[in-house]
Amino acid sequence: MQGNPQPGDEVDVVTAEGKPIARGLYNPGSAIRVRLYRWDDGPLDEAFWSSRLAAAVRLRHEVLGLGGAGSAYRLVFSEGDGLSGLTVDRYDRWLVVQFTSLALYSHRKLLLDRLAVQVPAEGILARTERGIAPKEGLRPGEETIVGSIPQGPVEIVDHGLRYRVDLRSGQKTGFYLDHRDNRRVVAGSCQGRRVLDLFCFTGAFSLTALRHGGATEAIGIDSSAAAIARAREHAALNGLDRAQFETGDVLEALEQLRKGGQHFDVVICDPPKFARQAKDLERALKGYIRLNRAAVEVLAPDGLLVTCSCSGQVDRAMFADLLGQVAEQAGRPIQILDQRGQAPDHPVSASCLETEYLKCFICRVE
Repeated sequence: MQGNPQPGDEVDVVTAEGKPIARGLYNPGSAIRVRLYRWDDGPLDEAFWSSRLAAAVRLRHEVLGLGGAGSAYRLVFSEGDGLSGLTVDRYDRWLVVQFTSLALYSHRKLLLDRLAVQVPAEGILARTERGIAPKEGLRPGEETIVGSIPQGPVEIVDHGLRYRVDLRSGQKTGFYLDHRDNRRVVAGSCQGRRVLDLFCFTGAFSLTALRHGGATEAIGIDSSAAAIARAREHAALNGLDRAQFETGDVLEALEQLRKGGQHFDVVICDPPKFARQAKDLERALKGYIRLNRAAVEVLAPDGLLVTCSCSGQVDRAMFADLLGQVAEQAGRPIQILDQRGQAPDHPVSASCLETEYLKCFICRVE
């Protein structure tokens, strides 16, 4: 390395012979020493950041047709939009920004100013993600506010259902936007069926199955009492009293359901990330097998298992293989009917295939 770059400084990456490869931002304390943004000799200046943000906005508004009153969608998806370390979600008239890179965080004033110009909003809340911030040298939960942010939750509409999102303290930026299309597809297979929604968070899978799928009943389970309280609020808000939400450990709840002889026609399993790093992979795979085996044990014959993984370390081939192990252990054949991923406002970069993080397998279990 030549020179003495400081965190956030613009640096060039070159070959051993000195031939330029790319240009990025430096952070000596990060596992990602240099985050790359350009593969030419142009500067990482205001015009560059503005053009990257503009391209992300055009994709959502002009190509995907997202927007409108009460809408919620991902406006910037980090590496998927060539803006590694930056995530922006829109909730009606407000934007929630997450910085997961110290290098990019050092440019936050410029980025937030450009964002405010390109996407008029009543307010922007920018914060650092608690789980990643220490690894990047950021202060966990630090906030920057542009404009005004409401003290209470804001209301959004997803597939005609109303939800209330806490911008300040909600999981991630407040709502799981990546499953938007999966919720509607799964609902299409719930007509006249009893649904169990594991790791239900604030109830979106359950409520979509009831409203759009004609499910006879939906029971949601999550370990977060706050999430369950909000899920019950959402059920009342949408007049869906067939939804039941319970606080509890999912594996313990599955064991109690099994012992009680309970069976469901559809089981949706969307756990949190099991593997954040490569060293977590073996443990994560065992965890997925145990969880899906327990889910299969409460699934009625010819039932539908909708099982998901948001662990980037677990690819589709691994996930399919572990379902094969579940089938063998349970003695029940599993047929994979559909393999889905994140909604298109979370684009996969062909230059960074790790951006395809979400797996959603829809399976028939005999």
